[in-house]
Amino acid sequence: MPFAVFADGSANLPKEMLEGITLLPCEYLLDGKPQTYLGDVELFDGHAFYEKLRNGSTASTSLLNSHVFLTNLAPVLKQGMDVIYISMSSGISGTYNAAVNAARELMEEYKDRFIHIVDSHGCGFGNGLLAVRAAELSREGMDAKEAAKVLDEEVPHMCQYFTVDDLNFLKKTGRVSGVTAAIGTVLNIKPILYGDSTGHIVACSKVRGRKKAIAAIIEKYKEKRTESGWQRVCISHGDCIDDAKTMADMVREITPNIPITICQHEPFSGAHVGPGMLALFFRGIER
Repeated sequence: MPFAVFADGSANLPKEMLEGITLLPCEYLLDGKPQTYLGDVELFDGHAFYEKLRNGSTASTSLLNSHVFLTNLAPVLKQGMDVIYISMSSGISGTYNAAVNAARELMEEYKDRFIHIVDSHGCGFGNGLLAVRAAELSREGMDAKEAAKVLDEEVPHMCQYFTVDDLNFLKKTGRVSGVTAAIGTVLNIKPILYGDSTGHIVACSKVRGRKKAIAAIIEKYKEKRTESGWQRVCISHGDCIDDAKTMADMVREITPNIPITICQHEPFSGAHVGPGMLALFFRGIER
């Protein structure tokens, strides 16, 4: 029996990838004013958002609380469907724990239903691609419990590498110290970051200059990519489309026929990495 697949706005999915996926809204503040992001990345004016951040605007986010899950999942359970929710990483947000607590409460009420929360250990396409895979499994008629096992096993293969243009945004979220951000800015140091096996954002290397940063991420693609399993490459960017296209061309030189999706990086996690963020997502042998 098909099961319902839920994700949220952080999944960064364009409309053509949303078949069979219900997105929950994300809330954030821009210059202190509440904003609701419903997940439609094609309606999101990325240029305007990141331009505001470049010009000194401030953005902050909050987790999806248990009430969001209780109100959105209950009607589906009442209809007799099981549910899988693909969460952003527990290493960067309390959303996963909020979803787990809501699922526990809902399963007490709907005892014949199954709810599984997948900790993607990622964000952006890092959880979005897992949601796409979940929807495919549902359409294929896979049982929700079996699909949950498949998706959990896919998590360690979801590779996500990115760089940022301005270290001060990472400083604001505590990812780098103020001294490191200041020195890095002066020396044009670009960190290569990724979501590790626990879902935390860590640096795997540092290079000097944007071109070297893009090349370093492509080297990770060469090293980690696999030809087994389902294949798709996604690139998200913080209003730097030319760099995203350059990265896509470099990917095509390695794997000419692989499908590539490019789009703006959504505002929910984009607030923490800032304009100029450039990320590559793909299935690999390991993170």
